[in-house]
Amino acid sequence: MDYILPDKAYRVIKWGVLIVLPAAATLVGAVGSAWGADAGLLNAVSTTITAVSAFGGAVLGVSAATATKRGE
Repeated sequence: MDYILPDKAYRVIKWGVLIVLPAAATLVGAVGSAWGADAGLLNAVSTTITAVSAFGGAVLGVSAATATKRGE
């Protein structure tokens, strides 16, 4: 299959979108609350991380949906 993204980039983005970013959003919310950080700031940071993760998922979805078999 030929993808819009090179294979290595696809794998890195997929790992980041599926594992790293959701874990980071959870970490920011949990640790920030425990350390008494401003709730508005924590919400903004967690929302931003989640939005970046959703955007990455959309890029991955487009790449997978537009993939063509080699030779087509």
